[in-house]
Amino acid sequence: MAITQDLGGKTAVITGSNSGIGLGIARELARAGADVVLNSFTDRDEDHALAADLAAEFGVSARYVRADMSKGEDCRALIAAAGACDILVNNAGIQHVAPIDTFPVEKWDAIIAINLSSAFHTTAAALPMMRKAGWGRIINIASAHGLTASPYKSAYIAAKHGIVGLTKTTALETAEEAITANAICPGYVLTPLVEAQIPDQMKTHGMDRDTVVRDVMLARQPSKAFATVEQMGGTAVFLCSDAAAQITGTTISVDGGWTAL
Repeated sequence: MAITQDLGGKTAVITGSNSGIGLGIARELARAGADVVLNSFTDRDEDHALAADLAAEFGVSARYVRADMSKGEDCRALIAAAGACDILVNNAGIQHVAPIDTFPVEKWDAIIAINLSSAFHTTAAALPMMRKAGWGRIINIASAHGLTASPYKSAYIAAKHGIVGLTKTTALETAEEAITANAICPGYVLTPLVEAQIPDQMKTHGMDRDTVVRDVMLARQPSKAFATVEQMGGTAVFLCSDAAAQITGTTISVDGGWTAL
């Protein structure tokens, strides 16, 4: 069941939102009436077409703004270019897998910059706008790996744990204002990127699709079902609702029971 919430008159900035979870969240916020600003590091015709399609489908204002989330100045410029930021969704992220002793330094630096530092910069730029408006919602997309760990993902896990900590600090600094800060912690979400990995996993393990999804990809997700981008978006809309006004500084796991283990 969709959360019904009128976000008309609110502007939402969603980083890393030209596909996957970010785009799913942008769609649900637009469905709820929010004007949306999409973002990624590319500047293609199809990026701008995504925004035009959202505007046409939901009758809201939608724009695409290119900004490189590995650069603090770009992060802050994104918020400035938006002109308003009532809802900030820090979603941009990348991944690399390697043992700590051979983890490429440049990959560590990029993951920390994009997955963690970008949220600091966008939050710092958005808070004055939210305070001026007298209302704000900050939603950081962490991960089940913001609460647990796995081997070979040191930078990603460090960044996602950091996002949870940043969320808590932001919430405490805004606790007496009409601004909330929360983190959504997804498990495995069925995005186009994940969908594209399934055939390779089938070949690697010699399994059919259902078996490789259940026993390999969702091995740590007790529900044995992917979460969906629509569920991520619905959770974000709920966090923007009046019902969630006293939910701040916490994590909401959408992980099929992963972190209950």
